[in-house]
Amino acid sequence: MHTVKLLIKLVENYQLLVLLFILVGLIFEGEIILISTGILLHLGALGILPTVLIIVAGFLGKTLLGYHIGEMVYRRWSTTKFLRYVEKKVLGIMPHFKRKPFWSIFASKFIFGVNNMVIIFSGYMKVNYKTYLKAELTSTAIWAPILILLGFFFSYAALHVSRQIWEFSLIILIFIIAFILFDRLVGWIYEIFEEFYDLE
Repeated sequence: MHTVKLLIKLVENYQLLVLLFILVGLIFEGEIILISTGILLHLGALGILPTVLIIVAGFLGKTLLGYHIGEMVYRRWSTTKFLRYVEKKVLGIMPHFKRKPFWSIFASKFIFGVNNMVIIFSGYMKVNYKTYLKAELTSTAIWAPILILLGFFFSYAALHVSRQIWEFSLIILIFIIAFILFDRLVGWIYEIFEEFYDLE
């Protein structure tokens, strides 16, 4: 039976490729990538300094690219029915987006699967760039370390149960699924809060 040492060796041997995967992954998805990065950091498979630099580069790339994609989408397709539908959908999740863009952008970071859409939507709605950057960078500075520490915890807990790679991976998968379900619940509660808050 293979142990976790096999995973560590694989990551160490292909560290550049893993770091590139983290960089690209952070642009398209953040939660699972950061938790996985935390796991690999806990196992000692990745170096701290190059990993932190890649994480910062990934988030800066996502933040800057997403806003400019939103601006481009507005210039080219703002009158289409599909984009009016998307606008209505985002404003349904974040009804205070126009009045309080900072808090809507900030909160979106903590709702699984919403932040990417809100980043692009910020450019689309021409949110003040300084406000946008402040909200994105502040929320990322809180959110990223929490998820990396969560990865540390998942790895620590899984290692205490088993060092066999398949059992370790299964435990990690269960933890990640539980995290996603919890995050979805928080997002659902936030949407309800926003609806009631909007009625006042």
